[in-house]
Amino acid sequence: MPDAAADFLLVHGSCHGAWCWRDLIPQLNARGHAARAIDLPGHGNDTTPVVAQTLAACRDAVLAASRPDTIILGHSWGGYPIGAAAEADPDAMRGLVFLCAYVPVSGLSMVDMRKRAPRHPILSVVQRAPDGKTLSVDPDKAAAVFYNDCSAEVIAYAKRQLGPQAIRPQETPLTLSARFERVPKAYIRCTDDQTIPPEYQAEMTRNWPRERVHDMPSSHSPFFSDPAGLAALLDRIAHDLT
Repeated sequence: MPDAAADFLLVHGSCHGAWCWRDLIPQLNARGHAARAIDLPGHGNDTTPVVAQTLAACRDAVLAASRPDTIILGHSWGGYPIGAAAEADPDAMRGLVFLCAYVPVSGLSMVDMRKRAPRHPILSVVQRAPDGKTLSVDPDKAAAVFYNDCSAEVIAYAKRQLGPQAIRPQETPLTLSARFERVPKAYIRCTDDQTIPPEYQAEMTRNWPRERVHDMPSSHSPFFSDPAGLAALLDRIAHDLT
């Protein structure tokens, strides 16, 4: 790769998989960057049984795919696995990018974080399985919360791919220390997000340096609605994230 190029590792959010980065990866490649995506345990092509889908397993999947020069991007719930990875081994990555993602707070789980939001639009579209181990998104309502600015082709593609999300990892608190704090970070707030309220994204980054917080006028899924714009922003972040 050229000197200015970066190695991006893309980590999906709830009910998604590596498939959701379909349109972003070629845009990053076109800018000279390497880009890889993983399936977290139990998602996409990964067949980990639900009983083994833990926050630790998600963390380990991220670490297994990262290198010291890697910028790890986590989308939505993906903020927790990448945060856990940074806490476990801050030298295994160059930096973190939170894409309309939950920024972990020590002692809290992702579910705890979600409950702190001023409103909870996602609750109207998710259903808990009878056994209480997973949740799923109603595909007929997915467009309104995840893909409200996406094309009909994208919506049809994504609805076919959505899968169940294990609840246990998202209910597991994460303890953080100075190890997590020392990893360079950037945040991308999506100002038309119908999943995680934009005002809550702003609150989670209220004390961050202003140059590390960026806005996109997009839904919860800019990797589908504006992959070129997202790649351009990530290109800027890669140059600044040191």
